[in-house]
Amino acid sequence: MASKDKIFHLDSSFTKELPTAAEQIDSIYISGYASCNVEDRAGDVVPSSVWEAGIKNYLKNPIVLAFHDHDDPIGRVIEHKVDNKGLWVKARISAAAEVFNLIKDGVLTAFSIGFRVLDAEYNAATELFVIKELELVEISVVSVPCNQDTLFSLSKAFDDEADYKQFKTQFAPKSESAKGLESPAEAKSTTLKEIGMDPKELELMLAQAAEKAAANATKALLDAQAAEKAAKEKALAEEAAMQKRIDEAVSKITVGTSGAERLLADVEKRLAEQADSSKKALEGLESSLREKASELEALHRSKMSFSEGQNTDEITYADREKAVLLSKFSGKSIESTKFGKQLLEKATVGGKNPSHMASTTWELEVSLNMESEVRRKLVVAPLLRNIAMQTNVMTMPLNPEAGYGTWVTNAQFGTTASPGAAQTHQLGEITLNSYKLATTEYLMYEEEEDSLITLLPIVRDAMVRRVAKSVDKAFLLGAGTGGDPVKGLCTYEPTSTVLVTNTGTATIATLRSLRKGLGTWGLEPDNVSFIVSNDVYYDLLEDTMFMTFDKVGPKATILTGQVGFIGNSPVFVSAEMANKITGTSSATTNIGALAFATSNYLVGNQRGLRFDTQDLVETQRKVMVASLRTGMTQLTTNLGSGVKTLRWN
Repeated sequence: MASKDKIFHLDSSFTKELPTAAEQIDSIYISGYASCNVEDRAGDVVPSSVWEAGIKNYLKNPIVLAFHDHDDPIGRVIEHKVDNKGLWVKARISAAAEVFNLIKDGVLTAFSIGFRVLDAEYNAATELFVIKELELVEISVVSVPCNQDTLFSLSKAFDDEADYKQFKTQFAPKSESAKGLESPAEAKSTTLKEIGMDPKELELMLAQAAEKAAANATKALLDAQAAEKAAKEKALAEEAAMQKRIDEAVSKITVGTSGAERLLADVEKRLAEQADSSKKALEGLESSLREKASELEALHRSKMSFSEGQNTDEITYADREKAVLLSKFSGKSIESTKFGKQLLEKATVGGKNPSHMASTTWELEVSLNMESEVRRKLVVAPLLRNIAMQTNVMTMPLNPEAGYGTWVTNAQFGTTASPGAAQTHQLGEITLNSYKLATTEYLMYEEEEDSLITLLPIVRDAMVRRVAKSVDKAFLLGAGTGGDPVKGLCTYEPTSTVLVTNTGTATIATLRSLRKGLGTWGLEPDNVSFIVSNDVYYDLLEDTMFMTFDKVGPKATILTGQVGFIGNSPVFVSAEMANKITGTSSATTNIGALAFATSNYLVGNQRGLRFDTQDLVETQRKVMVASLRTGMTQLTTNLGSGVKTLRWN
């Protein structure tokens, strides 16, 4: 019976966001549904509900591969969502990947996800196989095109239909475990779908086929030898019995010996025919084995080459990250540092040292992982709509409020008033800028490699936290003067309309008044988010109406900084918001909370996190700079700014 611990692959198409021909980029974004909750022609269904738990382990390190090759990471999943259609993912593909141009030119257009079935339910009567629990193993970019009629089929992962049926019956209720196991003549005829396997599955299939063919050939030879031996023993027994009867007949015959001679000749003829039949059977088996010998030998050689090409890399991500950062700080290649050389000696790929892979594969992996960690620490930016920018400045058209139409009375039909009042349609536009955010670390020349390895995790964590805090603070309170480089959410409302004294308490009613002040922007709870300071959060905990996560229930999605809900609008805590003060304050400072319409603000990301190093000879130091490019802007003011703030008074 087929094992439950089996990896299946599901193919689907994706879309890409292309740059213009004149632009130079270091990444490209692709997105699409990796899984859709529809039933295929074989009766297999993957409902959306399985992905909330099924993707958790994968998100700990969401690397995107090329062709299911674990030695060929090409990007990283940066966004995902589960809706009533299925699992949607968005990935950033680095220009350093070998398949980058193939994706950009539209040659590679398909996702392929690998997953393991943990629990399922099979109804033999209806032949419906519903997956109830799974674990996502990996996501790859492949060349297999998407076919809407065969979005998903488990059966193509098995050698034949019988193995697939046996696999599904493991998940049937005990009372129905015998259903669907009728004889082939009685069972429903099903045409196997096209087998779409990746190279590793094909290698495994060929290896198993070789072993199976060799076992069958050996069994056939042994059976032939046993049959020959039994035939000889039977012939000898028959000959002995016949000879005994002849002797008895001869002893009784006194005359007419010609009859005995004819009997003896008949016996000899039968024995010769039996020997000739056995000889022909053996010759047929020998001929079949000779025909299959070359095929078996080729399969055996293929199996050996597959085993030799397997990766035995035992280097952890933490060590790879240290090796990359040490290379950056020291200004040497990874294999030139003592630590990097020791790591590479531990790993073998096909019996060869993979030093030629480290500088590209490891650097890309570390860059993508640190960029993802920065985004995980952000509170404000994930709440807003994000787009990828190909240039520093992007101008986009904007359709303002359309106004109202004209009611036409019956008396006006056929007159010049019949078409209604004329309206002048005017498109507006907004400009989105991406600004560079950078942070610097210095190390002295005298630092030895061993001490650098100890300092690297501390320096790395500090740079990640510093970048994340800077982005959040700028998007909340602004950075620079006015809108240069970033105008924060709080500064879009020139004066605070809700004031709370430093001895007062912020309540649910206080924050609801902020939402009320948004006007039309505040009508949809899902379009409103609250960001509060530590003091406001602790004030809310004293309000029995505040819905914290222990009251909302286990289905709530815990985002970074999110602590609860007010009227179905999420509440987030940020250390950048001001706590209660003493004395007076101005209208644009000491903001303790704000409510804003998330759809009225747009974040543009031009470039992800990158690292640059340089020697400062005059001060005998090395400097490392981590930087990214991002920006934020307001979309429209025709319905108000979409921001209301609470200020400590």
